[in-house]
Amino acid sequence: MVFFTPGNARKNITLFDTTLRDGEQTPGVSFTVDQKVEIARQLAATGIGTIEAGFPASSAEEREAVQAVARAVDSARICGLARMRRDDVDACTACGVGMVHLFVPTSDIQREYTIKKSRQEVLDATAEVVAYAREQVPHVLFSAMDATRTDRDYLAEVCLAAVDAGATTVNIPDTVGVMTPTAMKELIAWAVKEVKAPIDVHCHNDFGLAVANTLAAVEAGAAQVQVTVNGMGERAGNADLAQTAMALEAIYGIETGVVSNRLLETSRLVSRYAGISIPPGQPVVGENAFAHESGIHAHGIIEHPDTFEPGIMTPEMVGHRRRLKLGKHAGRHAVRQMLADVHMQPDDAALDQILAKMKAIASRGRRITDADLYAIAEEVMGMAGVTPAVGLRDIAVFTGTHSMPTASVSLIVDGAERVGCSTGNGPVDAAMKAILRCLDEPVHLKEFAVESISGGTDAIGHVTIAVEDRAGHIFDASASSDDIVIASVDAMINAINLLQRVQGAKTGE
Repeated sequence: MVFFTPGNARKNITLFDTTLRDGEQTPGVSFTVDQKVEIARQLAATGIGTIEAGFPASSAEEREAVQAVARAVDSARICGLARMRRDDVDACTACGVGMVHLFVPTSDIQREYTIKKSRQEVLDATAEVVAYAREQVPHVLFSAMDATRTDRDYLAEVCLAAVDAGATTVNIPDTVGVMTPTAMKELIAWAVKEVKAPIDVHCHNDFGLAVANTLAAVEAGAAQVQVTVNGMGERAGNADLAQTAMALEAIYGIETGVVSNRLLETSRLVSRYAGISIPPGQPVVGENAFAHESGIHAHGIIEHPDTFEPGIMTPEMVGHRRRLKLGKHAGRHAVRQMLADVHMQPDDAALDQILAKMKAIASRGRRITDADLYAIAEEVMGMAGVTPAVGLRDIAVFTGTHSMPTASVSLIVDGAERVGCSTGNGPVDAAMKAILRCLDEPVHLKEFAVESISGGTDAIGHVTIAVEDRAGHIFDASASSDDIVIASVDAMINAINLLQRVQGAKTGE
């Protein structure tokens, strides 16, 4: 079901991903060559048509990275960024790219204060360098930098000069993110009519309107849109890949070529390499994008997912999982369902007690984990605690200012002793990795949070951990101790035992 069909929109839109160029301009982010190659391969596997690999003229390291990407990826067009200079074009073509992206400031404020050239000088340089680039590569993208603050008549003049010189696509960037969807739609409709070339847009998110402005441009007839994974980029970033792609595919019914069920793994890969966590509420890929806590919402989801989800976009479509969350807003149906998943069937009176205990804890500001729910249910229902599959026998940690943090653990796993050793970025990291080495099945540590529940140097620390199995199911647990390493280890083991308990219940073991 398509919710909106704009009359001027194309049936197909090309996605131009600039994560490796503009996304890497996010303050504090720097990808290695190997990381750039892996991200580019992931983007190509996700169906991205064009990948901007970097700015070759900026450094030898950047040239190496762009060249490596161009060599490694042949299922997507690889693009290099260049200023309006012949030597910049040469730097791109030497890397083996199939497209050169030429940009030049066109607004008076950027033209006068950054490149210090007259309007005529910009026109002359555009005609010369675009023609030179087109002699070298089959695809030339021309960007009128700060187009949305450029005089309309001059914008038309410079874009037409680029097309006459051989530009195959013209980009109208909202460089400082000042447009509204209404204004963007009007501008792109004008550009489509005046320029007579495929129009591309690059929207920044300074006012949180990058995706909305991008969609408005598509409604007006844009042929290509620029995006970044997780909306990374200068200042507040760019239009988000997952949000833009899914809005085009699911709401507008416009084909983008995106392999939607790889969007989540792409987001997590870039998040890991960038060192920037994905906000839980991030649309499409955030942890809470398909999570439900409210009793009314959870009840509806259990009965029919479309009651409180878009329906035209399901978690499975983007590689995600639906999840019921616990908290003071949780209702009977969600709790009953979560308990039923591990073969616990409380009667109505017991269920009321379980809910009351949960909400009392949540009302004090504490997060309720899956492990808390099962422990509360066992207590209320008078059940004997389940024998854990994994138990800690001993742990030793060594760390120092001039030594590699190292941990060794001895665990009892299904009645047999197992020993694991590992180094890490710190004692907690080393301990977590040592535990995971003792397991047969791969487990991903998805979330780690620490809070102090008392003051002083001997404060009690409370650690909450979420782990994910290879099927994408997530389980969380917690533990407290005056030793943060021990609290972390206990929380991890609690989470692993919970994972195995739920898996065992589902397989009938």
